[in-house]
Formats: sequence, C-alpha cells, structure tokens
Amino acid sequence: MASSKPQTLIAGGAGFLGSHLCDRFIRDGHHVTCVDNLLTGRLENVDHLLGDPDFTFVHRDISTSTDLGTGYDFILNFACPASPIDYLRYPLETLDVGSLGMRNLLGIAKASNARILQASTSEVYGDPLVHPQDESYWGHVNPIGPRSVYDESKRFAEAIMASYHREFGLETRIARIFNTYGTRMRLDDGRVLPTFIKQALCDEPISIFGDGSQTRPFCYVDDLVEGIVRLLYSDESDPVNIGNPEEITIGEFAEEVVKLTGSRSSITYLPLPEDDPKVRKPDITKARVILGWSPATNRTDGVASTLDYFFDEVSRLGIAPINRRPIQRPFGRAGNRSAIQRRRSQGRLFRNRAGKNKRISDPRT
Repeated sequence: MASSKPQTLIAGGAGFLGSHLCDRFIRDGHHVTCVDNLLTGRLENVDHLLGDPDFTFVHRDISTSTDLGTGYDFILNFACPASPIDYLRYPLETLDVGSLGMRNLLGIAKASNARILQASTSEVYGDPLVHPQDESYWGHVNPIGPRSVYDESKRFAEAIMASYHREFGLETRIARIFNTYGTRMRLDDGRVLPTFIKQALCDEPISIFGDGSQTRPFCYVDDLVEGIVRLLYSDESDPVNIGNPEEITIGEFAEEVVKLTGSRSSITYLPLPEDDPKVRKPDITKARVILGWSPATNRTDGVASTLDYFFDEVSRLGIAPINRRPIQRPFGRAGNRSAIQRRRSQGRLFRNRAGKNKRISDPRT
C-alpha cells in the first residue's frame, strides 16, 4: 500500500451502515478496502464504487481470515448480522464475528499500528432497568436467551477491544449504535422501520409485537455516519452512545408511518418476543460534549427523504405495491427513482470493469 492516502479497512462494508461509511471515507480522500462475506451484506450497496481506484472489495469472512494485509491507518468493524431475523438465522456466525473476527481485526490493527473502531450496539444494555441509557450502565442482558448471540457477541467484542487497549496501548474506539435507518436497508430484515414501511406501502396490516407501548429512537444514517467519523478521529477510547434521543412508542410510530405514506393499513398486534427491550433511549451527553455531535435530522424528514428508496425496494422483492401514494417524493441523492436506476446501470458497468482489477475480489465477476 504505497499510496499517501489514509488506508482504511471497513469490515462489513457491503452492509447498510458499512457501505455508507465506504462512501464517506472515499469522499474524504481515503483508500478504502471493503471486506464482506455477503452473508447479510449486498454487493449492490457498493456497486457504484467498484470501478473507483480508491476502492477495493474483498470477498472474505473476517472470522476465518487473518491474511487481509497490513499497513492500514484505520480499521472499522461493521461486520455482523444486525437484525433479529438475521442473527437468529445465523447464531454461530454472529458469535464468531464478535469473537474470532474481532480478534483477527485487532491483530491486523496491532501489526499496522492502526486505530480501530468497533460498531457496538444499544443491545449491550439488554432490556434496561435504567432509562435513558448512558455509557456507565452495565446492562440487563439474558446471557442464554435467543437474543444473546447478538448481545453477548457485541459485549465480548467490547471486552477484547478494551483488553487490547490496556495490554498493547492500541488506539480503540467503541460506538454503541442505537436504531438507525436510511437507504440500503433490506426491507425483509425484520427491523421495525423497514417492516412498517413495507407493510404501509403495500396497504398490508402493520404488525406490532406487544401492545405497542415499547419505545425506540430512530437515527438517520447520515447523522450516524457523522457521529462515527467524529468518534474515530477523537481521543475517546471508552464507549460512546451514537443515536437519536428522540423517543417514540412503537404504536405511535406505526400511526406516523401510515400517515406519512398515505396508507390504508390497519394495525395488528402479535405476542412480544422473548427479551425484547421495553424501552430504548440513548443519553448522548458524552457525544455532545466530547464529539460536538448530535443528530441533525428529525424522524419525519428522514423517513420522508427515503420513501422512494423503500418503494423501489418493495418492487425489488417481487411485491406489487398497492399503495402508490407516498406524500413526498424528494429529488436528489436519497430520492428520484430515475437517478436510482442510473446508479444501478453505472454499477453494472463498474462490475464489468472490476473484473479486470486485480485488487478487487468480486464473486459476481
């Protein structure tokens, strides 16, 4: 890696959040190596980057790979199934990536003398007894429940990060990420926001687990990325909450989605899954003070700005949307369906070029 540009490795870079970070770091002048086994990530999330000389895609599993090179300046670990449907489908892979994968990346960071950031989660707080949750709270987690494969994977990753920081002086950063949404989410991943929007756009009943009184915050992806970047460049080695402290009940959110999309969907209620958190709200005092960061996008504007993407995703799943009446169809990068189609055509062109680039390992070329 002879380039004078910062060398940044992003594990899980073809996922929802990872792909947006690939965009951001390339825009900021880095050379980005994106590593993803495509278990839950999607190559089309980075299609538009495959022909960029500052981008290298490597189809690899960090849980079994130690040969990802060295010479990196920054490493970000976003490799992990992140939705209940995914981590319950892949429980052992989820545990592996937070333990074996995390240790492999830490070894690369140590050999490279790189700064490494772990994408942790609000799930380390479990079903919290403290509200809102700040970073000093140790959590209330069932270590053997169905959600434990994700919760404990992330908690272990934090523990080994802290150990490498203490033992070797490695520069480590830990972001505890709360619910985030935006373009490139999979509508079939089971998370509440894409599920509600898919159901609303199709005029299907919106399914609420429990009585709808449980709360969640929702952070727009652009705000989340800005918080991650600021944390990476900061001097803070202890965990920092990154999320939107604006809390809403699931029932209220379902009604909000119906109104925003102009849907005729009714609301149905299903049993609450085991260990599902009743409340969730980040205390972001630390992020405000240390990083000078707080979210800039309110939920209504953020969801409205991504409606065209979600509408396109419904069609992608092979579902004929009944509801074609979203209230807002914004133009620009987040909307404009013709622009989306142009980017996909450009992505196919980049894939053809990528097959000739020795630095790119693309299973579809």
